[in-house]
Amino acid sequence: MHAEPTTPDAVVAHVVDLVLSRPADRPVRLVVDGHPSTRPEVLADALVGPLEVAGRPVARVRVRDFWRPASLRLEQGRRDPDALLDDWVDVGGLNREVLTAVVRRGRWLPSLRDPVTDRPTRADRVDAAPGTVVVLDGSLTLGRGLDVDLSVHLALRPATETRNTPLDEAWRLAAYTRYRREVAPERRADVVVRVDHPDRPALLVR
Repeated sequence: MHAEPTTPDAVVAHVVDLVLSRPADRPVRLVVDGHPSTRPEVLADALVGPLEVAGRPVARVRVRDFWRPASLRLEQGRRDPDALLDDWVDVGGLNREVLTAVVRRGRWLPSLRDPVTDRPTRADRVDAAPGTVVVLDGSLTLGRGLDVDLSVHLALRPATETRNTPLDEAWRLAAYTRYRREVAPERRADVVVRVDHPDRPALLVR
């Protein structure tokens, strides 16, 4: 695997091209994964416009809107790195209400639970037009059993990850270390972009 210098706009174009290479009448489910400091939501948001211009309807979803209830995800305490990796995301709910639903039922749910208030959002289900592209963003999402077709991982070197993690969130670093060791996101993802310098990203090519 070697790194090829690129630009943020070129990354967007590359991912859009991958989506558009799929049959236009079938849903495509894409997740953008990365440490919070890589701001995976920014790349996910940037994909929406070009996909819509290309004629593909987009279902924009945040993984954090499908966290499990606080009583479950924080059962081992508020700073348990293993729980952060294993227990925070409601994988079954996200598959059932969005990722599998958009294929089997032609409908999807924008959100399930407010991550701040921990209350159900009571969002209405949305009909999915043919060829809908589900664009998810989140952290620690690969290797979890999410029903996705394409994955993008925004990669950081461990030293950058440590430097970019606020001191009061340092407990999370153990989860990211375990994620690298057990999931190996740089080998698992379809697209890997190294973003130690966000203005000078590099595409990792196998």
